[in-house]
Order: sequence, then structure tokens, then C-alpha cells
Amino acid sequence: MSNAATAKEPVAVVGVGQTKHVAARRDVSIAGLVREAAQRALEDAELTWADIDAVVIGKAPDFFEGVMMPELYLADALGAVGKPMLRVHTAGSVGGSTALVATNLVAARVHRTVLTLAFEKQSESNAMWGLSLPVPFQQPLLAGAGGFFAPHVRAYMRRTGAPDGIGSLVAYKDRRNALKNPYAHLHEHDLTLEKVRSSPMLWDPIRYSETCPSSDGACAMVLTDRAGAARAPRPPAWVHGGAMRSEPTLFAGKDFVSPQAGKDCAADVYRQAGITDPRRQIDAVEMYVPFSWYEPMWLENLGFAAEGEGWKLTESGVTELDGDLPVNPSGGVLSTNPIGASGMIRFAEAALQVRGQAGEHQVDGARRALGHAYGGGAQFFAMWLVGSEAPAG
Repeated sequence: MSNAATAKEPVAVVGVGQTKHVAARRDVSIAGLVREAAQRALEDAELTWADIDAVVIGKAPDFFEGVMMPELYLADALGAVGKPMLRVHTAGSVGGSTALVATNLVAARVHRTVLTLAFEKQSESNAMWGLSLPVPFQQPLLAGAGGFFAPHVRAYMRRTGAPDGIGSLVAYKDRRNALKNPYAHLHEHDLTLEKVRSSPMLWDPIRYSETCPSSDGACAMVLTDRAGAARAPRPPAWVHGGAMRSEPTLFAGKDFVSPQAGKDCAADVYRQAGITDPRRQIDAVEMYVPFSWYEPMWLENLGFAAEGEGWKLTESGVTELDGDLPVNPSGGVLSTNPIGASGMIRFAEAALQVRGQAGEHQVDGARRALGHAYGGGAQFFAMWLVGSEAPAG
């Protein structure tokens, strides 16, 4: 076989659609919510349901809304009747994993144009207690995800000597960025750094204003091949690399501060994309930060900073919207968190950046952007790197 026959098909993002993320979308069912995002992605790509060859859908655990296998009842709303439809689930990273499964279907030439979508309607669930397993399945000390992750933040602070105020700086930055994003859930116009610092302590050292909200929302993308990208009405975002990795939640020697699966996932993406110096070669990062301290932690895990140095990038303003390495220009998970869609929003926002379509939170001259998602007990990771130019070869 020739190299042309065995090489992957280049994959492009030609449509992005989101709902306005809010605490409760009581005006629509889950079907109405997902259709809204899908329709907006199709409109962005100037395509119709007839142009879609397959649908790949993802969400967090079914017990959140109590609707089992919702993909079956959502097939009609997503134009998937009579078409292949895949469901993906990898806990909180599922939005990223879902986009990567869809990407691989195009790259492998199984389908030419794929709609991928992820969602959560958290107002119809209670994620806090849904994530609080009863004894004897876990120790009787935790309430929600924050209780699980707070000790890991403490470990990071001890390991690096990071000052107490770093988490507040991240939250203040991301919430200010969210004001420039019309789809973001939290628009806190009167927020000050002092308000973040004085907000109630929920899980020491994580304060109320340093945590993600609970959101209803959906995000969709249209992915297509080289021929489809050539017909796109707006500049596409090209996928230069994508990878998933996982590791057990608990095992002897697990590094909760900087999981090996995260490092391996990033290294694979960088290898595919030809990235040798992420700090210099990547222009924007949409990083999965549900609790603010995870920004400096992931900066190290993803190779943007040496071990123990991530907090210094945050403190010095490097990660601000006008900084040298903007992190979460959209406002991130700290401002918008429909859990099943949160990872896909990171991927989609990275694509918007390199397409020059991010509006008021656009990073000037962004040519390469990283989308990052993690889930579970920091055991699932999904990432992609997108660029404004088609990959070489």
C-alpha cells in the first residue's frame, strides 16, 4: 500500500456551537438542550443534518440526571436516526474523549463529516451527593469532588512552597475572562480579588469562589476531512494531535499532584504535533481547572513549567488573557461546568482561538492552542492540539 493510503486523513473543526450555560435551563428538555448546541454548530459550518454521516455523543454518569442511556432518546434530536451513533464515557474528561473518538472516525476515513456533542443538565441531578459515595466505598469525610481533591492541593502547596493566595489569583482571572464570553455561566461583574480571598472555606484550602459552578449546557462541533474543510465558510481549526490516557484511581506510588497519565497524554500529543517546547510553541491553553489550584498543578503536569514552578507563572501574570501564555481565556471550568460537556468546551474553545472566532476573549495571533480535560479521581486524561494551518504531510 502507498503511504497516501495508510496516512491519516487530516481532520478539521469547521463548526462550533454552545448553549448559554446557566444554573438551570427549565425551558428545554435534555433533547432541546443538545439540539440547540448541535444546530449552532451546523449553522457555523453552514451545513445541514443531511451532511452529517455519524454522531458521537458524550456525558458524565447517567445517574446525574437519572436518564439511563440518554443517547437512545436523543438520536432523533441530533439528526442521528438511521445513522451511526456512538456514546462515550470517561467521567469528567468525557467531553474531550468524545471529541477524540469523533476525530479518529474522520482520520481513519470511516466517516467524512461527524457531529460530536457533549452535555449535562445538572439542575436535574445533585452532583455533590452523586459524587459522595457511602461508607464502606470511601472514607466518611468527603462531600463532592472538592473533598477528594483538596488533600492533593495541600500536597502541591507543601511540595512547592506555593503561597496561599495563588488559588484566588486563578479564580479572579478566570471569572474576569468569563465576562468577555457570552456563553459563560458566571458573569460576576462586581467580583474583586478581595471577595475571592474572603469567600467561605469549603474544603481547606479551597474557597467557595475558587470552585466550579453547577451548570446546564451543551457543546457541539462539526469535524470533517480535507475536502470538507476546503468548502468551509470560515477558517477551520486543524487537529495536529490528540490522545487519551488513563490510570487507576488508587495504586501504590500514584502521584496525585502530577499524575503519570497526564504527563504521558501530553507527551503523545506534543509528539504528534511536533511540539518540542510547549511554553514557547503553544499560544493559548484551555485547561480543565474545576478548582483554581489545578492551574499551577497542570502547568507542571503538561510541561509548561518545571516541577515546583507552575504557581510562579500564575503569580507573575503569564497566564492572564494578555500574558505570555493565556490559560482559560473563555473563563474555564471555574466559570462554566456542565460536567459532561466541560471537556468538550475546552477543546472547542481552543478551536475557536486558532480560527480567530473567540470574540472578546480572543488571544491575539493564536496559531496553536491546547484543549485539555481530566476526569474521575484524576485518572482519565484527554487532550488535543489544534492549529490554524493544516498539518504537514
